[in-house]
Amino acid sequence: MHRAFEFLIHHGYVVLLVWVFAEQVGIPIPAMPLLLAAGALAGTGHLNFFTSVFFAVLGAVAADTIWFQLGRHKGIKILQLLCRISLEPDSCVRRTEGIFSKQGARSLLVAKFIPGLGIVTPPLAGIFHMRSRRFLLFDALGSLFWAGAFMGLGYAFSGQIELVAARLASLGGWVVVLLVGALAAYIAYKFIARQRFLRELRIARITVDELKKKIDSGEDLVIVDLRHSLDFEADPGTIPGAMHMDAMELGENNDRLPRDREVILYCT
Repeated sequence: MHRAFEFLIHHGYVVLLVWVFAEQVGIPIPAMPLLLAAGALAGTGHLNFFTSVFFAVLGAVAADTIWFQLGRHKGIKILQLLCRISLEPDSCVRRTEGIFSKQGARSLLVAKFIPGLGIVTPPLAGIFHMRSRRFLLFDALGSLFWAGAFMGLGYAFSGQIELVAARLASLGGWVVVLLVGALAAYIAYKFIARQRFLRELRIARITVDELKKKIDSGEDLVIVDLRHSLDFEADPGTIPGAMHMDAMELGENNDRLPRDREVILYCT
């Protein structure tokens, strides 16, 4: 059996707890392969399935509670921080806000299944002062569905996963090299995509001081506040004279934006 599986057998529950906590707190190490492996080991009798799920849920809820409390005490600044450090484009925050505004606490049940959204939903719940008991209930259920689904998949296909592990064992140390290389390539791809996104954004932006000068000089501007309604609710302050519009409306044909004046858009 592959050495990684042997290590997981001897330290499985602690590894699950620490690994899942690290992923949910924001470190880019995917937990899904580990959950599949733990499920496979449970299927072959090396780990207890329900104990494995318990430790995975415990790690996820512990990390989510930290983000929830940060959102509650630091407010919208936490989302801005996540937007700066995330490898996902900034649209991940807006997608989460869209789901949260429609589903509320129920969004916690599915957030972990959608890449880039699981880490944003807990602080968003804190920002809008969801009750702690309600948050813990729905977050624990969402973590249970997430961990149980992947471990259950590993359990169901434990025989096939063990064969794959045996094949990987024949490659020896090259397996570690391949895994580290794949993870590094993934992080590099996401980082380059994000830098390209930010570079394109900087090309067509002006500073706050430049906008202030334009307003003071009497230029006939149209200023549009594109913040999501949840952002607006959390921080209702806006630039004087700005009109509020949902970002989705920009792609629609409407008469709200004039064609003969400079239009300034801003969000967070």
